Amino acid sequence: MRTKPNTFANLDWLTIGVYLLLVFMGWLNIYAATYDADNPSLFDLGQSYGKQAIWIGLGLVVATLSLLIEGRFYRNIAYGSFIFTTLLVAGVLVFGKEINGAKSWYAIGSFTLQPSEFAKIGTALAISAFLSEFNVKAKEFSTTLKALVLVGLPAGLILLQPDAGSTLVFASFIFVLYREGLSGNFLLFGLLCAVLFVLALLFEIASLALILCLLTTLVYASLYANWKFLAGGFALIGIPSYVLLMVVEKPLFLIGYLVLLLVGAIVYNFRLREIRNRGQRNRMLLVTLASIGFMFTVGFIFNNVLKEHQRTRITLLLGEESKLEDQVNELKLTLSGLPEDAPQRKEVRNDLREKKRSLHRLRNGVGWNLRQSKIAIGSGGFAGKGFLQGTQTKYNYVPEQSTDFIFCTVGEEWGFLGSTVVIGLFLILMGRLVMMAERQRSAFSRIYGYCVASILFFHMTINIGMTIGLAPVIGIPLPFFSYGGSSLWAFTALLFIFLRLDTERMQVLR
Repeated sequence: MRTKPNTFANLDWLTIGVYLLLVFMGWLNIYAATYDADNPSLFDLGQSYGKQAIWIGLGLVVATLSLLIEGRFYRNIAYGSFIFTTLLVAGVLVFGKEINGAKSWYAIGSFTLQPSEFAKIGTALAISAFLSEFNVKAKEFSTTLKALVLVGLPAGLILLQPDAGSTLVFASFIFVLYREGLSGNFLLFGLLCAVLFVLALLFEIASLALILCLLTTLVYASLYANWKFLAGGFALIGIPSYVLLMVVEKPLFLIGYLVLLLVGAIVYNFRLREIRNRGQRNRMLLVTLASIGFMFTVGFIFNNVLKEHQRTRITLLLGEESKLEDQVNELKLTLSGLPEDAPQRKEVRNDLREKKRSLHRLRNGVGWNLRQSKIAIGSGGFAGKGFLQGTQTKYNYVPEQSTDFIFCTVGEEWGFLGSTVVIGLFLILMGRLVMMAERQRSAFSRIYGYCVASILFFHMTINIGMTIGLAPVIGIPLPFFSYGGSSLWAFTALLFIFLRLDTERMQVLR
């Protein structure tokens, strides 16, 4: 006869302790970020920190309810919760309230609710239920396609709001699919696309195409020990291409020349080796040609698909501000060196005026947020300025400091030590979640555990990365830290559902 597990005896109290510590630290930093000397009480409901106290209290209720419900219930409602949360996301497009340019919230009086936060829970449960079915194998292409549809449906609706930040969070489910058997080639493909996208924005496509062709030649020669082919490739591709790159101003002509030479060289090499190598060679050739083709599309995607604020955030991350500053200084020097009656002065002056406008727009938009955030974190030094002593925080230099940029409050007031503690707690939490996921006997529980760990990892990495200039500013909260009820309740439910499933780890839910 099977006995019911003692829920509270089997709970992972270390994880709960880390959760409570993160929530409490987040509350204190919200207090610091929005401190009002005339209303110093932590429980003043007229202030953000007072409202956060309510959200925390209700979050503890959510946590308790999540623990009291049997794990099998979550398995049974997985698809239903996915449908319900997806409909909530779709409904906000019609009935939602627009805030900061995005129609992402339901408004009930002064209370607002962001359904995209809860869509992560519904998607995590649905993915876990789907991949844990008996007849499903993650390695099969049809399984991958169906899983991507489950992820893509709510993500696409969120993108229409538009909320690119929350949409990108759904990319974290790729790690779950990888753990369940998805080929690592998908991760490499995504990484390759990201790298090529950035490179195409930074450098001339013709130069990149030349480098790709030469690298492909080198790889072929290395794999098949055909150093004559390597020497011939560099002679036939490298030298003429370099000369053309210097004298020809039409990249399309150069690209066509490179591709023809590369294809010709590889086809010639086919005759020198056994036929069994042709499959690998064809794949390498296809990747090279596809990479060159993809780089040609980057300009169109960047200028016509991405919105202006998204383009600004990317260019800012790639050092556009420093580049514009250098260009402004060069134009100033050029202008100062020209005689007053020089005909070029008008053209240089107009160019300088336009560069200054671009620099001003960049500095007073997203660039302002990032610069002030970096100043705040850097000014904290090793041990920080002390609680409620941060000047950037106190004088509201950083917009959204209690939400998206909450980490800069940690950096300014608690310094490197405090930042390390916060990041360390997140790493302990995620490491614990992975360990707990691996000890599950139920496939559903294991997969769900990886969903929780992946979502929290993505949020933490991107949020902290954007406050220090290592990731684009996309506006996603720091779990358990940022102000707001929707995100806190959603992250709490996401975590405590898994803690409940873990208490039943000796049972097999499938």
